[in-house]
Amino acid sequence: VVILHACAHNPTGIDPTVEQWKEVLEICQRKGFLPFFDSAYQGFASGDLITDAFAVRMFADAGLEMLVSQSYAKNLGLYGERVRALHCVAKDEGNAKRALSQLKRLARALYSNPPTTGARIVAEVVGDPELFEEWKGEMMGMAGRIKEVRQQLVDCLKQKSPNRSWDFITDQIGMFSYTGMSNAQVENMTNKHHVYMTKDGRISLAGLSSGKVEYLANAIVDSFDNC
Repeated sequence: VVILHACAHNPTGIDPTVEQWKEVLEICQRKGFLPFFDSAYQGFASGDLITDAFAVRMFADAGLEMLVSQSYAKNLGLYGERVRALHCVAKDEGNAKRALSQLKRLARALYSNPPTTGARIVAEVVGDPELFEEWKGEMMGMAGRIKEVRQQLVDCLKQKSPNRSWDFITDQIGMFSYTGMSNAQVENMTNKHHVYMTKDGRISLAGLSSGKVEYLANAIVDSFDNC
């Protein structure tokens, strides 16, 4: 089994190109790997559901058996509900039935009857054409807003520290930026500037507003220059 992020890779924010995905597909075919796609950010990379499903659809079209774990926690704002779906793509009906029987056994042992509130919300949105179009528009707006604050942050950083390259921030996509900060730099961000991030240097840009861009830029420059 090889685990792959469908889009908006976490924590790096760097997705394979189309050509690189083709190479990954070829390796999986040649080695007999079972791909397991984690699709947690569909719609948050490009703003378009179809575009962000490119890799999954390419593998399916190639006839590979695979598993796809799909989450609606982020793209439908249902984080507390943890609404997910597990898709099993089998090569024939027999394999599909065998996989389903095993999944039912696992579900019975793990949770038996999960809460239905979140799932019903998802079903209502994706099952109603008007709501579905509204949801797609909201995702496009959210993805566009994140891209906008990424650019604002890079522009501000270039003004304050022109000798460094900050383009990696806009080269990355999705909710997060992998800054490459050391542990000491991360601690400085947290202890001095009260900017909280994981110790590996990953920071969430989804919560960054235009009004806080300069504050964050100052904290980043200080951490890089003095730690």
